[in-house]
Amino acid sequence: MKKEPVLYRIIRPIITCLFKFFFTPKIKGKENIPSNKGIILAGNHTSNLDCLLLMSSTKRPIHFLAKNELWRGLKKIIFANLGLIPVDRSRKNPEALKKAYEYLEEEKVIGIFPEGTTEKNRGLLPFKIGAVKMAKQTNSPIIPFVIKGKYHLFSKNLTIEFLKPLKVEEELEKENNKLRNIIWERRK
Repeated sequence: MKKEPVLYRIIRPIITCLFKFFFTPKIKGKENIPSNKGIILAGNHTSNLDCLLLMSSTKRPIHFLAKNELWRGLKKIIFANLGLIPVDRSRKNPEALKKAYEYLEEEKVIGIFPEGTTEKNRGLLPFKIGAVKMAKQTNSPIIPFVIKGKYHLFSKNLTIEFLKPLKVEEELEKENNKLRNIIWERRK
């Protein structure tokens, strides 16, 4: 198994400390995250800070699928050294899927927001099929998560909850709807 990116190992503890101090998030269901197998973390996307909240919620390094519009200039170097995977949201991405499959085969964690963008107070958006497709192709469980609350300094209303693992066994569209419904119900 390959070592995780050095930059990730350096910045995760810093992010964790900052999040605990400024946002005091409640983290529920951490026991649902296995410590040694390939998994997909998939949940709602409320803010651009959600990736940092996820990073601070588990000691397992997370390889996020990130829109390729972010991969410019210095950010491109930083994101590559964090183990992120660029995704072109306007077309199919066999390269991104291939990289994600490799990480899952190496028993790593993939982080994905199936909405494909932040909610921006529009409520839970329709889910793209990528998370369930990856799960079925690699026989990896999805650990659904739900983020509630706002990123207001010192407000103590921010919560992330990791739910029971979901095994994708049926037709992709049906499983995608099941995943969205699980998150929708817990988000209320």
